[in-house]
Amino acid sequence: MLKVKVLLNALCTMALLVGCTTIAVAPGRNDTIQNSDADILIRNGRIIDGTGNSWFLADLAIRDGKIVAIGKLDHYKASRTLDAKRQIVAPGFIDVHAHIEFGLFENPTANHYVHDGVTTVVTGNCGGSADSLAEFFTRIDTTGTSINVASLVGHNTVRRQVLGLANREASPDDQRRMEALVEQAMQQGAVGLSTGLIYLPGLYSSTDEVIGLARAAARHRGIYASHIRNEGNKVVDAINEALNIGRAANMPVQISHFKVSAPANWGRSRETLALIERARSEGLDVTIDQYPYTASSTTLSVMLPDWAVEGGIDAIGKRLADPAQRRKIAAEMLNNARENKRPDFSYAVVARHAADASLNGKNLSVINLQKGRPATMEAEIETLLDLLVAGGAQMVYHGMNEDDVRFIMRYPFNMVGADGGVQNGKGMPHPRSYGTNARVLGKYVREEKVITLEEAIRRMTSLAAQKFQLKDRGLLRVGFAADIVIFDETQIIDKATFDAPHQFSSGISYVLVNGKSVIDAGRHTGIRSGIALKGAGFLPAAGAESNIRRSI
Repeated sequence: MLKVKVLLNALCTMALLVGCTTIAVAPGRNDTIQNSDADILIRNGRIIDGTGNSWFLADLAIRDGKIVAIGKLDHYKASRTLDAKRQIVAPGFIDVHAHIEFGLFENPTANHYVHDGVTTVVTGNCGGSADSLAEFFTRIDTTGTSINVASLVGHNTVRRQVLGLANREASPDDQRRMEALVEQAMQQGAVGLSTGLIYLPGLYSSTDEVIGLARAAARHRGIYASHIRNEGNKVVDAINEALNIGRAANMPVQISHFKVSAPANWGRSRETLALIERARSEGLDVTIDQYPYTASSTTLSVMLPDWAVEGGIDAIGKRLADPAQRRKIAAEMLNNARENKRPDFSYAVVARHAADASLNGKNLSVINLQKGRPATMEAEIETLLDLLVAGGAQMVYHGMNEDDVRFIMRYPFNMVGADGGVQNGKGMPHPRSYGTNARVLGKYVREEKVITLEEAIRRMTSLAAQKFQLKDRGLLRVGFAADIVIFDETQIIDKATFDAPHQFSSGISYVLVNGKSVIDAGRHTGIRSGIALKGAGFLPAAGAESNIRRSI
């Protein structure tokens, strides 16, 4: 037997030297493969394994949700064989920036994600996560979902549980209680701490407050992911704050949906990326993510001055009912728009307004004219404030420049994150929830050649898995989870648009999640084989609620 192994090793070495495909077999299997069995055998695929290396022709075998062999597997037997027909076989895509806390349980098949090749999402971003990650993870595993889910613990969620929506500094006792909640969440399986420093109540926090919470997460090997405090005129200060938090807490940093917003800042991506590269050269593990669009999406209330949103939507309504406060708010908004070189508010489009669905898909300039008001910025601000009084709205903001999008996309330590939620077919949401990955591969790889196919897949897979410490994900390797996407690189493209957002991407033939076929010949099977993925600090005993949360 020893002589056989020596001979096999010599043959494998020779094959590597001449560029031939070798066979990788799962540990513990018999050295001979003539009678090996698999649940699924993928034949004739062009394997892009997630490392960034070139594709190679090979077969891939799956058993019990794991990859058990990659190579020329002529003698393998399987319950089912899929002919890839020389399409690309890649690791399932990992969306590092999602917001699916509640929508996933209403639509657990997450069709728009898997039709875009996504097998895993990281949620809990922008400072907002489930109140109890133990309950959230348990619900994922008991309900069953078609995607795997990891989660950050949200700073805004933790601050709200301790301080409500108040505009005040955290006391030492407040800080202690928040840090205890972060530690608890990390032990329950969070992959790190997220902040959303333009949202309630985190926008009222100091840098020192965030550093304290980041250190609590770092003690459990978490990362710091931040929707920074400003993506416009003060973007440099905001990036530096995030970098300094990472340095102070001695932990990796992820800057979310990296961009520069508003015409006054177009072209500054060279300046902002230089900050990231300088920090990396100094030894800070900092990376970024991006969605491939020139529009963002968030709530209407972010247009208000920070002081005016304290207490949430009901408190906003009361302030706007006071003529003096309304005038003050409007004056500050007008000044901000002019500083950002906004000619009007046509860049702001209603995605969902519960009080009047007929406004969905219309921009504020058009809505303003419909109300019979003059085409002035002052009048458009009054229209905007009326929408807030009526309950607010989810918005799409067309505020970025295509040259910046392309420049940022070329950065090698940049992942893909849609910044989307689970969609239900209603409203006029940002198309990124449906088409982010396909858009990168179709528009920016195939059509515009901004980056290569292998590089794009590395960003969507192994880079993401490494950063968020998702073990056994992000690579096609023997022993790794069988999260796999098979697609035609000549056909893959996003179909969702701003005018017609509820459309699935095309060109993806198969998506497997933990070895189960969720997309089969382009159709969702209804299979829900996703699981909750826990962070490096997970302690099984922390799954039950502790007295920390009950005491708050």
